[in-house]
Amino acid sequence: MKLHLPDEIILPLKLSEDELRVELAVALYAAKKISFGQARKLADMDWFSFRQLLDEREVAAHYELEDFE
Repeated sequence: MKLHLPDEIILPLKLSEDELRVELAVALYAAKKISFGQARKLADMDWFSFRQLLDEREVAAHYELEDFE
């Protein structure tokens, strides 16, 4: 899927594509829209790194069965 984001919104953020993916992953996970496993894949991070990032941002953990498989 491709997503078009207006430059006037994205450019002032000064985020790379990878940084934007991480921000999206954290936001969707925090909103309980995606699982931990889906979020870390979207962020392209390993389990421990993504968990650490969530801890740093004080995002509460909520795991699904798939996260342990």
